[in-house]
Amino acid sequence: MKRALSVTREENFPEWYQAVVDQADLAETSPVRGCMIIKPWGWGVWELVQQALDKRIKETGHENCYFPLFIPMSFIAQEASHVEGFAKEMAVVTHHRLKTVDGKLVVDPTSELEEPLVVRPTSETIIGDAFRRWIASYRDLPVLVNQWANVVRWEMRTRLFLRTTEFLWQEGHTAHATKEDALEETLKMLEVYRVLAEDILAMPVMVGEKPENERFPGADSTFSIEAMMQDGKALQAGTSHYLGQNFAKAQNIRFQSATGELEYCHTTSWGVSTRLIGGVIMTHGDDDGLRLPPRIAPKQIVIVPMLREKPEDAELLAYCEKLKSELDQLTAFGLPVRAHLDKKPVRSANKRWDWLRRGAPILLEIGPRDMAGDNVTLIRRDKLRDGDKVISTGFAREKFLSHAPGLLAEIQQNLFDEAKARLDGNIRSDLKDFDAIAAFFGAATDDDAQQGFRGWVRAPWARPSGADLEAIEVRLKALKLTLRNVPVGQGPASGVCVFTGRPAVEDIIIARAY
Repeated sequence: MKRALSVTREENFPEWYQAVVDQADLAETSPVRGCMIIKPWGWGVWELVQQALDKRIKETGHENCYFPLFIPMSFIAQEASHVEGFAKEMAVVTHHRLKTVDGKLVVDPTSELEEPLVVRPTSETIIGDAFRRWIASYRDLPVLVNQWANVVRWEMRTRLFLRTTEFLWQEGHTAHATKEDALEETLKMLEVYRVLAEDILAMPVMVGEKPENERFPGADSTFSIEAMMQDGKALQAGTSHYLGQNFAKAQNIRFQSATGELEYCHTTSWGVSTRLIGGVIMTHGDDDGLRLPPRIAPKQIVIVPMLREKPEDAELLAYCEKLKSELDQLTAFGLPVRAHLDKKPVRSANKRWDWLRRGAPILLEIGPRDMAGDNVTLIRRDKLRDGDKVISTGFAREKFLSHAPGLLAEIQQNLFDEAKARLDGNIRSDLKDFDAIAAFFGAATDDDAQQGFRGWVRAPWARPSGADLEAIEVRLKALKLTLRNVPVGQGPASGVCVFTGRPAVEDIIIARAY
């Protein structure tokens, strides 16, 4: 049977990705260049990701709040390395009024702002200004806040969910009395992100610390979770930053210690974004469209009655309504099962493929013979085909109802296991010099579709810095390679650094990336 998408992952991965976004009805481009409209199915996925993460953020003691979209230019300018890191991406508001000239709307030149406003690229500076007012004593610490917001980073090359000018995210910001407390917070939230990625998104990740050249602008340390996509590239799926006292010193965030001394706070920030949906697509999608882990599927079980515009349709619909009502009483993953009955007056075959492309985990096709035998016909989205044949399985209705929560859990685990096998099986650790690494990845090309699958390399690393690190960046950039992170929990280092020939202190992940 022909695949549901017109392009396969192997033929052209970027085109396949866009086809999945389109066919799964997740999002579309907007009239504003680089921005996207998230459609109801895509928003439903994001809501479930958001709810799962928000619950865990609150369980770790953080409170939600909100800060302005507009940030005074002077705030941004207070932290030099922060400005340098974001300068090329900032959108700036300079005027506050329009006027009509010869029937056309134009910017009123007399409405120039006294101080330009930056449209939020991230909120360290404006939140730091609030921390300065909120914190006076050690008794006020720690301050643990989070906000769900949109941000703007002006992008030249955009791709829905993965890299857009405006995107949605959460950003946590905290202030602490000591470096130890702040580092503990940084790593605690990194673990929250790992759990989100692996347990909720079924997306296995490599947890580690970013090298110096990949740190968040103004941070002392940056940690990340990195996921392997089906084209072998890495996706940075979340970051957590120990900011040291850099922002505190720039914005005078101080507290009086128990001994009466004035000290600067140690601060952190951490965030994930709608980029996670792009990661889910590229981790789990197949040549028939999206495959959603049941935990983030807006509809986990979809019932498609095979209507024929005959009098018997009323009886069949009643049978399906009863089945949906029974499913609504069940729970999976500690929450009510999300069942949906598709009553649209559309051919059942078309409805079937619509839901399969969207990635609904379980599809139930119910016809007159199923109803007569008190049965259901089940299609699992994670195991859709045997070769070219779509696999469907008959179940007695009562048996299916008793097995439905377990089937959803099995699908969730199966998607994770499949992705974990891909990650574990495609990290080379036997390449001991840069020439071997360059040969493994091959020459870089501007055509992503022709790049081919390579996977990652795990190589000995000596933590070079300064001019040495800059020279390494140049060599890597020529091959479109990046240093991803230094995996946590490593044993003693061995061998020599693949870049410098010095004794290695740890291993680092090297990959092409989004």
